[in-house]
Amino acid sequence: MRFFVRKRRQQPAIIIVALIDVLIVLLIFLLVTTTFRQQPALKLALPESSQAQKTGAQETPPLVVTIDDKGNLRLGADARPVTGDRLQEELAAAVAKTPDLRLAISADKMAPFGQIVKVMDAAKAAKIKMVNAFTKEAAKQ
Repeated sequence: MRFFVRKRRQQPAIIIVALIDVLIVLLIFLLVTTTFRQQPALKLALPESSQAQKTGAQETPPLVVTIDDKGNLRLGADARPVTGDRLQEELAAAVAKTPDLRLAISADKMAPFGQIVKVMDAAKAAKIKMVNAFTKEAAKQ
């Protein structure tokens, strides 16, 4: 006497759709958490310096004023265009937020020297204590 019917066992199936969903979630996670290197908005030919140094990763990044070869001023990492008069107001507002603000001048080697002096004057008027200039290392012979 047989009271129970033995059922046929089905083969285990791999659900591909679920695996694809997991892979897509992992891909999105990796894309969101990856940091991308920020490219400068302007192409500048920096002047060479034999004393050029690389800045440390632990330092707080300075506020950057960029001067192109035509003498146009741009402020900050987003390279907002700014006039000479407006620059001093922007620098004073930035110093009010962070008193130990550092300023970095990134000027093209063909930039008018008068513009560089204007930026340095605006920094002094805004009471910025440390002003640096971006350069590149001199070619070794």
